[in-house]
Amino acid sequence: MTSTEPPGPTRPADPADAALYDAVVTEHAVIYGYGFVSAHTTPDRNELVSSSLAQHRTRREEAIAMLDVRGVTAPLPAAGYQLPIKVVTPIDAANLAVRMENDSAVAWRAVLEQAATDETRKFALTALTASAVTAARWGQVLEVWPITVAFPGGTE
Repeated sequence: MTSTEPPGPTRPADPADAALYDAVVTEHAVIYGYGFVSAHTTPDRNELVSSSLAQHRTRREEAIAMLDVRGVTAPLPAAGYQLPIKVVTPIDAANLAVRMENDSAVAWRAVLEQAATDETRKFALTALTASAVTAARWGQVLEVWPITVAFPGGTE
């Protein structure tokens, strides 16, 4: 099967660049997913949705700029993404948000683990922490316990 879309940038071979590239791919997907969260959440959660979305957009743009400085062409967003869960209720929307924040934490933890510079480590740690905090805020909406995990982005 062949694609009718033009080929996108190639994932870099360097582990540090590849992890950052993958994190941008994840951020593209998270931003897309927050459109569904926004459409299915209740108005009292609008601030949480908008602040979460703004964080991911800013993080994505900063990561793209970091790739550019390294001479790496950033991945393009897909036209659409397959959601990991069906979203039809506000609870589904909150569950999707938690899932996306956890996926983001995994991506940024990988960047942190592969980082070759202090600047990248600091950026990845900040991104990982922000995703963990946002996941906990959505966990509060769902009234889950425990509200967070000991090592966000990992399986420990």
